[in-house]
Amino acid sequence: MFDAASSSDSNLRVAGLFAGVGGLELGFRALGARTELLCEFWGPAQTVLRKNFPGVPMHDDVRTLTGLPDVDVVTAGFPCTDLSQAGRQAGIEGENSGLIKHLFDLLSDSGPRWVVIENVRNMLALDKGKAMAFLVSELERLGYRWAYRVVDSRFTGIPQRRQRVLMVASKDDDPANVLLSLDAGEPKTTRYSADAFGFYWTEGNTGIGWADDAIPTLKGGSSMGISSAPAIWIPRQEVGSAIVTPHIGDGEALQGFEKGWTGAVNGRVGYRWKLVGNAVTVGVSKWLAEQLVAPQAYDRSGDIDCAGATRWPIAAWGYQGKRFASNVSMWPTHQPYSHLLDVVDVAQAHPLSLRATKGFRTRLEASRLRYSPEFMDALKLHEKHMESKSLLN
Repeated sequence: MFDAASSSDSNLRVAGLFAGVGGLELGFRALGARTELLCEFWGPAQTVLRKNFPGVPMHDDVRTLTGLPDVDVVTAGFPCTDLSQAGRQAGIEGENSGLIKHLFDLLSDSGPRWVVIENVRNMLALDKGKAMAFLVSELERLGYRWAYRVVDSRFTGIPQRRQRVLMVASKDDDPANVLLSLDAGEPKTTRYSADAFGFYWTEGNTGIGWADDAIPTLKGGSSMGISSAPAIWIPRQEVGSAIVTPHIGDGEALQGFEKGWTGAVNGRVGYRWKLVGNAVTVGVSKWLAEQLVAPQAYDRSGDIDCAGATRWPIAAWGYQGKRFASNVSMWPTHQPYSHLLDVVDVAQAHPLSLRATKGFRTRLEASRLRYSPEFMDALKLHEKHMESKSLLN
């Protein structure tokens, strides 16, 4: 039905919309791609892009961008503010996430070989998948075939449990070969080590964000409106150093960036955490670039026609009103895993503050969430330690 062949030329030309700090574009650059345009609205993100993509033309607002350069790939990791569980959940018509409509205006007058879209998994379910329905209808209106897949960043070997929707569209090639042809399956265990556990101290009412030998999803915000690091419980550390938050450089590394990638934003650590939390994991974009350059034929014999389904599956592909669910996992490959304590420099980590510890512990005890007694004991000991330190100061 579709031609599985694709060019092996890695010298792709890329235009990055909603570029953030360049996570998508950096993964492509690792394969020799050339970035021809970056479009980003937020000033701190622009600062990072200018430092790390010197000489690349930059536009500051997708709403006033009148055209795209002649490129092979257009990337659009559009704002998740209105789609994520930590955000306002206003949906695809929200002020920020709704900006994606400008991508389709630009595509009407340009012909990139590939379109790459990225966003949070929650958009599959929010408003009964209204965001996905909009993306698919707009792509098909313009004559694109499409495929999408939820992937977990841990497949790239980084210790961050981050599930995101990758969507690829093309008029001439088969996106399913790119996104769905490789599948290593869910690993037998995601506890690679019992030395450290990540959680989000800004939660505690309805969730903990717990992750074994990993951190939970780095976020640009939270239900409390805070851009911040997650917390890590290291059971073998002494009291006072057993519950910590990683340094921003570790946060960058946990997204696959070099430490210091956002350092051009001087003195605003909160801004840097927001930038990192909103970014695309570099290893994920690098894998995607590799697939675009050399896709393999996807065996769709077991796929199910889901055109009339009311829910969007974990992975699917389609064209011209047809939709088929794929049974692939969120793990295209199993790349060598880096343990959390191999990435996080414990010596640079900060003890979770007294206020943060007490607030989280209070919310957790009042909730109906399940947690280990050892973890609660560790929280109480840390809170007592931090309280004693505050009295001494």
